Amino acid sequence: MTIQLGQISPDFEQDSTHGRISFHDCLGDSWGVLFSHPKNFTPVCTTELGEVAKLRPEWDKRNVKPIGLSVDPVEAHHKWEEDIAETQGAKLDFPMIADPYGRVSALYDMIHPDSDPNVTVRSVFVIDPAKKVRLILTYPPSTGRNFDEILRAIDSLQLTDARSIATPVNWAPGEAVVISPKMSEEEAARQFPQGYKTLKPYLRIVDLQSANE
Repeated sequence: MTIQLGQISPDFEQDSTHGRISFHDCLGDSWGVLFSHPKNFTPVCTTELGEVAKLRPEWDKRNVKPIGLSVDPVEAHHKWEEDIAETQGAKLDFPMIADPYGRVSALYDMIHPDSDPNVTVRSVFVIDPAKKVRLILTYPPSTGRNFDEILRAIDSLQLTDARSIATPVNWAPGEAVVISPKMSEEEAARQFPQGYKTLKPYLRIVDLQSANE
């Protein structure tokens, strides 16, 4: 199954380190980050899970629930949690889905046979409160993810959902954004009374921070 942006994320019930969960019910009214791991007791995955646990304040600030997945069983997940806490200095406080039969992995197309038919790639799905898939990232098993970038992308999604804007290259929270080309000059002047810079008719830059100064 190929999942595309804007589609409703597939729902499922599966065992996890937090018991049996129904994916959509688990997310509730929150945003979600579903991310897969190739295999338990592997070095890169261990560092990633520790980092996600350390980022708890950042997830909470954005109303995001992280949920991990690995193809190993729950019992192995619990043993792995001990290693993660010992080596990374952070205890896992989010569900790790057990997918020993590859059911969820197949549902989300997380196994790429030409990469490795036995393990998942490092998939990332950002899902909004309406359960729509808003961002998809795929890393190879050998490359650890950049969770700062995932947080930055969520910041962009949440900001652009609220305003008729988009975020430009290398944007970071607090920096200038671009006004939607669909917005008329009259509407732009109304929505952005602090003023904006027109570089081209389709490229208008606005500093949202200046409106609050």
